Amino acid sequence: MDFDVAIVGYGPTGLVLASALGEAGHTVAVFERWPALYGLPRLTHIDGETARIIQATGDIGQALRDASAADVYEWCDGAGELLLTVDWSGSSSGYAAHYTMYQPHIEEAIDQRVRACPKVEINQGTGVVGLEQEADHVRLLVRPWRRDRDEQWSIGAEDRTVTARYVVGADGANSFVRNALGIEQIDLGVDDRWLNIDTECLHPLGEQFQVSRQFCDPGQPNMFMPIGASRQRFEVGVRPGDDPAEMETADWAWRWLRERHGLGPDDVRILRQIVYTFSARTAVAWRRGRVLLAGDAAHTMPPYMGQGACSGMRDGITLGWKLDLVLRGLAGDALLDTYEAERRPHAEIIQRCAVELGKVANLKDSRAAAARDAAFRRGDVPPLPPFPTITGGVVHLSATGEPAPLAGTLAPQGIVSARGGTGRFDDVVGGGFSLVSTQDVRALLDDGQQALLTALDMSVATLTPGTPDSVEDVDGTYSRYFGETAADTFISRPDFHLYWAGQARDAPAALDALRAQLCWTGSEAPLASGVDA
Repeated sequence: MDFDVAIVGYGPTGLVLASALGEAGHTVAVFERWPALYGLPRLTHIDGETARIIQATGDIGQALRDASAADVYEWCDGAGELLLTVDWSGSSSGYAAHYTMYQPHIEEAIDQRVRACPKVEINQGTGVVGLEQEADHVRLLVRPWRRDRDEQWSIGAEDRTVTARYVVGADGANSFVRNALGIEQIDLGVDDRWLNIDTECLHPLGEQFQVSRQFCDPGQPNMFMPIGASRQRFEVGVRPGDDPAEMETADWAWRWLRERHGLGPDDVRILRQIVYTFSARTAVAWRRGRVLLAGDAAHTMPPYMGQGACSGMRDGITLGWKLDLVLRGLAGDALLDTYEAERRPHAEIIQRCAVELGKVANLKDSRAAAARDAAFRRGDVPPLPPFPTITGGVVHLSATGEPAPLAGTLAPQGIVSARGGTGRFDDVVGGGFSLVSTQDVRALLDDGQQALLTALDMSVATLTPGTPDSVEDVDGTYSRYFGETAADTFISRPDFHLYWAGQARDAPAALDALRAQLCWTGSEAPLASGVDA
């Protein structure tokens, strides 16, 4: 066997997965048809949870060095009158709740972490052109990728066959892996086209450009948003009679920027100008045997929630810890079935919210738009549903079979002091599985439960001074969390969702339940990672 895992695609999803598996010590091959990182912004927004994923897989300071916290997302009518303010303020997972940021900085920060993993092989400029499954492995045919389609698909001396225990298709909306498996997609019928103009600011553009603002103009929908602190995105809806090729010319962009926003070449430099077609499609299955789909290969969504890449990075971190346990021989292969059970409902809720927001933004009938605007001003519009949590898979269940209170929600991350260091919890105590309590829970555990902690490399933190796992809750994050929830203990997963929260006395039973839900096959110590000799 050549590799534990082969990852097809090296965008945000593939980067996160490669980092998670590489740092766990697994042999990983990455195949990406483009010869280098994309280098331009597509993703421009992340939330606090996604920032914590980046913290786990790269240098967060480097990744967010030009980012700005985003407190509001404004929706206006065609004349610029405010219809709705979406409150993005607050905090999550140890970060601001929302950021605008420059995607290349994130990709570079994670890529550097991946390249430091000695067992990860990165093959850029290489396309996957064949896939076959066997009982115990997957075989891929790969070759150098070129823009010339005939040359790309012709058989040549540069072809290479590689084998891996598992393959993850993170190769985008037009996924070769998904198509090779014959997996169809559910299509929600979104076919919006927008011109994207990304710019670098040559000087501060003014306070009005420091927020994300959507103009629901029936004449021509448009929007703008910051790309971190020093860049700006402008988007314009493509109408049925518009010529997309003309809209992609510099003359068209400068005319729009001048007439709409009073901006010219002395104000901004155009980085990228391209017409995108938005879609909302979901693969009918995210796993076939030893092959799994992630990111846009599994689900696409229009950008109105700013969650497309965030959802893919959640896929990556979740798949990372589950594949790790299976590859180490600690969990059965059935654990991988919980990936889709967890991630599909979560992604589909966000996807459907984005679709509904797109209908608001793209309404082009002037009478219907006037009625929409009046409804917004009256407050006669139903709110978006709450942001989804994990409701299936590896979460603690109540007696009724439903997720127990707090199970599947995001775990907090605060500033702590321990072991001579002070900083965010994951950096000081450790990421991965965590057990946090106001009490010394270890004293309540039997030998089997202690062995589970060891096998999972579960970090243990106790807020009580003088205990073996004592940490100082420097900013009070954990004290506040336990005070607000009436819990005094929680177990969190490596993707930062709570498996369980409750009273310390119930932690032993929760650990036993976790062992069962992980399809546990392990012993007191994890098996060595690596491929067969």
